Amino acid sequence: MRISRRAAAATSALVTSALALTACGASQGAGGSDSASGKVEGQVTFQTWNLKANFKDYFEGVIDDFEKKYPDAKVKWVDQPAEGYPEKLSADAAGGTLPDVINVSPDLAYPLAKAGLALNLEKAAGKYRGEYLEGAWKSNEMPGMEGVYAFPWYLNTGPMFYNKALFKKAGLDPEKPPTTYDRLFEDALTMAKKGDRKTAMLASTPSIEDFGRYGVRLMNAQGTEFTFNESKGVELLRHYKELYEAGALDSQALTAKAESSGRKFQQQSVAMNPGSALDLETFRKEAPSLYKNIGITDAVNNTGKANMYVQGLMVNAQSKVKPAAVAFAHFVTDKKNQMAFAKKVTIFPSTKGSLDDPYFTKEDGTDATRVRVSSAKSLQDAVNYTPVLLSDQMKTLLRNAVAKAVQGKQTPKAALDGAVADCNRLLKTG
Repeated sequence: MRISRRAAAATSALVTSALALTACGASQGAGGSDSASGKVEGQVTFQTWNLKANFKDYFEGVIDDFEKKYPDAKVKWVDQPAEGYPEKLSADAAGGTLPDVINVSPDLAYPLAKAGLALNLEKAAGKYRGEYLEGAWKSNEMPGMEGVYAFPWYLNTGPMFYNKALFKKAGLDPEKPPTTYDRLFEDALTMAKKGDRKTAMLASTPSIEDFGRYGVRLMNAQGTEFTFNESKGVELLRHYKELYEAGALDSQALTAKAESSGRKFQQQSVAMNPGSALDLETFRKEAPSLYKNIGITDAVNNTGKANMYVQGLMVNAQSKVKPAAVAFAHFVTDKKNQMAFAKKVTIFPSTKGSLDDPYFTKEDGTDATRVRVSSAKSLQDAVNYTPVLLSDQMKTLLRNAVAKAVQGKQTPKAALDGAVADCNRLLKTG
């Protein structure tokens, strides 16, 4: 069960395949209209992604309940392995064999929607919109297109851990971690200075999510060009360059992976790092001195909105059982079934009111609930900052540009201008 974006080559293959279908006219209505009215009947093929091994009983129960509610409908569940999932979607899109209901993330839904293979649920099932968190519903809007192309399903987000002892040592209030970027930069420079450059606040350079949380406009309104090289993006990168030069950004941040930044935090040479309940358990066992000083807060932002990762259920626009497919996708993602799923695995429901349940608001002294409560609170009005059009190849271009700017090999403006130009070129060429 994965939230992160898939390999660039696979996603590129899906985009190429789906856009080829667009060129052939699939978006002109091949397979039918957006109408999903009619009797709920027939066999719905439901495809998930690496879920059967751990959640077989749960999904079989949901399917049984659906079939009892709609006796004329049947559901055939197909679970694909995580490896090669985008390629599988690509092959099905090209061959006209997409299942009726498909587990997708927004980046995988986009090329299918562009090719007319994803049902516009704003038209076909707009009556359900009020059941979901606004940010979750909007996460399946597609640039340059009207509508929403998947029911929001489960969500995730990452809390930020911080080391209260290191904050206190630097003369910072350990009960008031930074919540805005200005405060983060100020506190980071203070910590580096007080610690004689031996303690860094952060262990990673800014990703596209940081640009979004900083308030940078990432794309134009039409979704045809990236714009993260605008003045606010340049400003963010200048701050990170300053942190790096002052020792407030770990010296290995330019090459560090998530695991290595986590090790730095565990070794207490870095004061803040994102994590999960599993990390807390590791700290408890392996780094008790860190564990007793752990603080949990939201990721810093200037927008007042946390970042969310979202999975969805797309309905095939060419399905021959649209009413049943829409009904089933809604059934799986309704409040009752999302809540039941969230109690089996560390994810969060996208339905309104679910995050107000005591399960997400009351701690019981365990690490799991400490993180769960903190994360759930931030998801109430969170948004998905990562543009659906940003491929992994584009992320690499941005990461390389950031590294050049932070090291002083290019100015922040020149580095971001180059990254945007390259990303926009890829956007045009596919």
